[in-house]
Amino acid sequence: PSWEAVRLLDGVQLQAGVTIIARQLPCAFATAVDCLNQLLAEYDPQLVIATGLGPGRSDISIERVAINLNDARIPDNLGAQPIDTPVIVGGPAAYFSTLPVKAMVKAVREAGIAASVSHTAGTFVCNQVFYSLQHALAGSGVRSGFIHVPGLPGQGAEPSMALATTVEGLRVAGLAAWATPRDIAESG
Repeated sequence: PSWEAVRLLDGVQLQAGVTIIARQLPCAFATAVDCLNQLLAEYDPQLVIATGLGPGRSDISIERVAINLNDARIPDNLGAQPIDTPVIVGGPAAYFSTLPVKAMVKAVREAGIAASVSHTAGTFVCNQVFYSLQHALAGSGVRSGFIHVPGLPGQGAEPSMALATTVEGLRVAGLAAWATPRDIAESG
């Protein structure tokens, strides 16, 4: 669902001179980070927002923190299921998003779309990507973070969100991230 939404944003101009470039990462512990690092080197982005499916979530969940832990309750798309391993050996315990998460949530809600600040990106490939992204960009001045999205209607019993709503929520969140250099101070 995250790729279905994000691919529709590829090439969209957020504002003059600011164009979204959307690329898909594999949902695999062994290959996602290498792919991410190649894309960072290829595009030299000014802001990065990674996305992924948040099973059981009913809103656009803007993640606040990534932890240095892989602990997969299910296998990834290549069948790997790491248990209690670090994302990066010797890395810090956690990284915070450098995006204005509360301002992004506020903007998405003001657009009439359900959104929240999330304090757990889990311990699956999404968290691995988020942690690795923050690690790769630490100290660079490039702001970055992660957003979980609900499933799409018809994909099972979990909560869902219409594709058009998810696309608009991500667009609004991206614009808020770009336009807001410092986060707002209000409860999220």
